[in-house]
Amino acid sequence: MPGPAAKSLVLTDHERSVLVGWVRRPTSSARLVQRASIVLAYADDLSVAGVARRLGVSAPTVAKWRDRFLVGRLDGLDDAPRPGQPRKLTDEQINALITRTLQDAPPKGDTQWSTRSMAAGQGLNQTQVSRIWRAFGLKPHAVDS
Repeated sequence: MPGPAAKSLVLTDHERSVLVGWVRRPTSSARLVQRASIVLAYADDLSVAGVARRLGVSAPTVAKWRDRFLVGRLDGLDDAPRPGQPRKLTDEQINALITRTLQDAPPKGDTQWSTRSMAAGQGLNQTQVSRIWRAFGLKPHAVDS
């Protein structure tokens, strides 16, 4: 059974320099390095099987990232949106909660914020406040006196 059909892939100088930069940058994710390497190798080789053999990936992987690049160019190498429920809290809401936690005194003369009192004051639920505090390492109950 023959492999995927060869498709012409011509890189501009800018695209080639960006892809090489992604491959060489030590902070690039392994996924991005692999995708950029596939596109660079395919642009030089034009053989799905040859690129797959050289990079140690499957032929369908090479064909997938070649096709994604041909459709979306550099942006086509980004991760596609994943299924699931979208975020409910905005960055502004999270920032307001963190600022209030760190700067404002609790209501009614309390000595510390509780997740429930903060949630009531911010229009959120207790679980959301708890998760945000945990994610940012905030411990309003452990205040220095």
